[in-house]
Amino acid sequence: MLGVYIHIPFCQRKCLYCAFSSFVDLKEKDRYIEALKEEIENFNYSSYPKNLNLPFEKGEDGAQKPKIDTIYIGGGTPSLLDEKDLTRIFDTLKEKFNIDADSEITLECNPNSLTYEKAVFYRKLSINRLSIGVQSLRDEQLKFIGRLHSSAQALEAIDIAKKTGFTNISCDMLIGLSSSSDQFIEDLKKLIDKGITHISTYMLQVEEGTPLAKMVSAKPHLLPDDDQSVEVYNKTSEFLKNNGFLRYEVSNFAKRGYESKHNIKYWSGDDYVGFGLSAHSYIKGNRYANANNFADYYAGKSKLEEKLSKKELIEEHIMLGLRYNGGVSIEYLKKLGYKIENNENLAYFTDKNIISRDQNRIYLNPDFYGINNFIIVKLLP
Repeated sequence: MLGVYIHIPFCQRKCLYCAFSSFVDLKEKDRYIEALKEEIENFNYSSYPKNLNLPFEKGEDGAQKPKIDTIYIGGGTPSLLDEKDLTRIFDTLKEKFNIDADSEITLECNPNSLTYEKAVFYRKLSINRLSIGVQSLRDEQLKFIGRLHSSAQALEAIDIAKKTGFTNISCDMLIGLSSSSDQFIEDLKKLIDKGITHISTYMLQVEEGTPLAKMVSAKPHLLPDDDQSVEVYNKTSEFLKNNGFLRYEVSNFAKRGYESKHNIKYWSGDDYVGFGLSAHSYIKGNRYANANNFADYYAGKSKLEEKLSKKELIEEHIMLGLRYNGGVSIEYLKKLGYKIENNENLAYFTDKNIISRDQNRIYLNPDFYGINNFIIVKLLP
């Protein structure tokens, strides 16, 4: 089934490390929501290549609609939207799509913009998963990267989610703000003790053009080096494993059954469609991207439309498949003309227990996720 991504590009303040399409000027909000609705309403499979065999099913109103089983509302800061905005978006989605009864519906939120009243309303909208942008439980670190919330607010946001009936709660944490693995693990323990079910631990990226890049350029030793960050990551992985969190992707850990169904679509090559500024879609080997500025988005201009070549499909499948525990399909690669079993590096990696395999799939041993880019290159055609 399809997954749907909705991009909300508004923030109260842009973080110093952020290179995403997000804006602090809320004057555009009403016009943007209206344009987002129109994009969803006008979505038509006839604009995509023929013979896609996309999943249609009769909805409650009797109409044949594309069936979806995940919705992910990201940003930006989606929790800035009020009840009216979210209701308009969800009403439009229900008109256009047949939403599976067991769908995973995620909303990203920042701790300082999540309230008890909002969380209650999210539940009424059938949102059943919250992704909370904690990033750190150290107030000095939060201030350093320009976050608006405090560590106390982050923990309170989890309490609010739990009190309002959310059982599927994810927290984002940034590795690379400190060289202390003990501090990071101490913070993770606080989150686990709160009863969260999913943790994403992303490496802090110093993106060109961001305020953080200028700060690091002026003071090169402002942040830990790569080796120190990798050490924090490795100790984090071991700690989470010992506390019942399965590492199912390089940066993602979950209690069993709480893996992100939507994000798995990205890594497994499943179909998804994105709505909103800078949103991407991937349907049957075809990639699409919306414009990344308001003027072009309102005008309906696309930033990208491309059909991936067999070579690109092979590379992407190997790259993504070795990032998560779903692995790489040997049969799929054969259909694209690549017999990966003939790659001499595969035998070497298998012999060294870096790669494991069964009859149809190969998997990267999670202990080697830290050097997955090196291994991926060696397994490409």
